[in-house]
Amino acid sequence: MKTPILQFGTSRFLQAHVDLFVSEALAKGDALGPITVVQTSGDPQRARRIAALADRHGFPVCIRGLEEGRVIDRELRVKSVTRALSTATQWDDVARVFVEEAEVIVSNTGDSGYVVSPGDALSGVPKSFPMKLLKLLALRYRNGGKPLTVLPCELLSRNGDKLKALIHDLSRRFVPDEGFDAWLSTSVIFANTLVDRIVSAPLEPAGAIAEPYALWVIENRTGLTMPCRHPSIHLVEDLTPHEKLKLHILNLGHTVLADHWLKEARRIDETVREMLASAPVRDMLLQLYREEVIPGFALHGMEQAAVSYLEQTMARFENPFLDHALKDIAGNHREKIERRIAAFLRWCPGIVMPRLEQIAAGA
Repeated sequence: MKTPILQFGTSRFLQAHVDLFVSEALAKGDALGPITVVQTSGDPQRARRIAALADRHGFPVCIRGLEEGRVIDRELRVKSVTRALSTATQWDDVARVFVEEAEVIVSNTGDSGYVVSPGDALSGVPKSFPMKLLKLLALRYRNGGKPLTVLPCELLSRNGDKLKALIHDLSRRFVPDEGFDAWLSTSVIFANTLVDRIVSAPLEPAGAIAEPYALWVIENRTGLTMPCRHPSIHLVEDLTPHEKLKLHILNLGHTVLADHWLKEARRIDETVREMLASAPVRDMLLQLYREEVIPGFALHGMEQAAVSYLEQTMARFENPFLDHALKDIAGNHREKIERRIAAFLRWCPGIVMPRLEQIAAGA
């Protein structure tokens, strides 16, 4: 069966987000078609996951949490993935699907997904995701060059712009062909996207546990092809407001809690929900939101949107089913402080933010 959606990455996030959306859309006739999933890491320990993703019976995604005050606890079967491949052992199959079938490329390759490995080249199977993508794009160009939409889901601001710039830079170095570069510019759409869903745990060999809240915002581009229609997918003209809300309310709140957790040397396996069960911690966070964060959004005419998003955020933080460990959030802490807190301070000049300034300064 033809798979017009080609997905690079096998993460539990993609299973409970893109794969689930497409599965639900397919059931209503609202999707381009099914998905081929590609494992890019070559990790042999994930071989069972690769096989399970394409099981004809589907894989489970458990949705657990609060939705409009109601407790949600249901299991869904995701049946959108009909083929799963590995670039390490099935490169020729990956290339054929990319050239002949794909209309939309989805990727979620982790925090270092756009890093090009030292000495990487187009010969054989490239090591890094950007070089793999470049080689596949060159193959598609040489075999008719049908238009293509690329929807990166990595947690980077303006991820489509960043991936496009990287691919164009690599193409000039490794594929010196003006026709190819022109084709990349006119026929390959790299869209900025924002993804938002807390996926708290994997299921084995495939599947995940996730919260009810889910959002996939895609910034419109001329010629863009959508993978499906779904209530959680929004096509917008400007991604910036959505990025700001997520980065400087949900993500900022996580980093504030992680900073408190680190400085207080709290229990190693403490979760966000458990931490907020402490009244002083909850009051500290709400006060910071009310007195520092909301005024910052008000400066940009986004006060009501921020208040509404904050209400959703607190409900998500206190999800009774969600075990979101502070030790996981605290990874790369200084880098997260820069993106989530220091950047917010720069975005809101003139707003008094003593607590956020203290965290940004490392105090």
